[in-house]
Amino acid sequence: MTATSNGNYVTVWNNEKVDSSFGVTSPIRLLDMDPASHKILGQITVPTSQVVTSFPSKSEVGLHITKDANGNHLVFVGYGGAGVGALDVSNSDAVPNQDPTNPVSHAFGASYAFPRTIVSMDATGTFVYTPTVNYGGNNGRSALLSSDGLYYTVGNANNGNAKVFGSANGTNPDVTETTGLEAVNPLNNPAWNTVTAISTVTNSAEVSQTFVLNTGDKAGKDANFRGITEFGGALYFTKGSGSNGDQTVYTASVAGVPALPSLAQAPTATISVVPGFPTDLAKATLADGTTGGNYTPFAVFFGNATTMYVSDEGSGNSTDVSTHAGLQKWTLSGGTWTMNYVMTAGLIGTVDTGLTGADGAWPNVTTVGLRNLTGVVNGDQVTLWATTSTLSTSGDNGADPNKVVTITDSLSATTLPAGESFSTVIGPTYGTVYRGVAFVN
Repeated sequence: MTATSNGNYVTVWNNEKVDSSFGVTSPIRLLDMDPASHKILGQITVPTSQVVTSFPSKSEVGLHITKDANGNHLVFVGYGGAGVGALDVSNSDAVPNQDPTNPVSHAFGASYAFPRTIVSMDATGTFVYTPTVNYGGNNGRSALLSSDGLYYTVGNANNGNAKVFGSANGTNPDVTETTGLEAVNPLNNPAWNTVTAISTVTNSAEVSQTFVLNTGDKAGKDANFRGITEFGGALYFTKGSGSNGDQTVYTASVAGVPALPSLAQAPTATISVVPGFPTDLAKATLADGTTGGNYTPFAVFFGNATTMYVSDEGSGNSTDVSTHAGLQKWTLSGGTWTMNYVMTAGLIGTVDTGLTGADGAWPNVTTVGLRNLTGVVNGDQVTLWATTSTLSTSGDNGADPNKVVTITDSLSATTLPAGESFSTVIGPTYGTVYRGVAFVN
């Protein structure tokens, strides 16, 4: 492959045209903000010698806060050992020699591999790391430390041509068994520098799932999960992108009951669509003759046991844009969830102009939906924060300078209250993308 653009921030993303795996690793910076004034109180850069993210991957670095006997823990997933400025890491293997059909391995060599590493930061700013063999050929999206002491992660896998499930597909570790929803036993190593050693680690297990292959499908893409949350002792997670599988909201069950599967239970636990949510096949033929899902959910936040908020990034077809994109509110009745309304005011269609920096002007950016999501409940009011998804004429919209936005909703409302509107917390910022968002009590 031959690059078509140099390292200019505005134009470098056009290299996607000749390299579908194109990306550049970059630092993960954590901002501490006052939720009332939006003032930045502090900033921490994750040690880049340990973990980085891949710019401009849209769905990475989902943030989750867990509080246990040792205090708060901020948890997310990145790439171990890649350093800053490495190319195509988000589509690399997770361990050396994992997938002989991966084009990144052909370009950079079979040893060009990076563990998908779970990071936990405590209240003192101390980092510990749990490298995994998961999500080879693609990216881990989000991780949380659950009430049972395990990490649960979601992500995508497989950048090669393996289309057979099981060991016969020639990948090691098997890219169909290291994707989707994973239960992971924390290793919590304070420093992890030996990338090749991760190939011997067996600290995770995939939650069982049923794959349905269509012509041209890549193994593992059905489980292209993105956002995840824990509520009421169960896991809820989404699929809203990729060309395979159903795009909707899912939960995991043990012996038919929504629960947190242990490592031992994971292989026999089941994944199912949350009752009431759409069953939207990504390869379905739509009314206009095109194919693709019309529902693109991203993250989930529970206001209470009967109220669920779901963000939708809105980059799907016209049905998605008109009926789902933005922030959806769902309520539970009789065991089935029903969507009450979608919050879009001050969000969908807003255009940010005049974004200029050292490498020139960035194209105008239009907000089309939301990705990662968090919130806090205070009586009948729930305040939510989310990162925006965008469209522009950039070579890769994932590099668009996006925003963090907020809105307050009446928890008990079943019809959209008048006057509710999104406002901006931070952004857009030239050369920066906002990915995860979490609220600390």
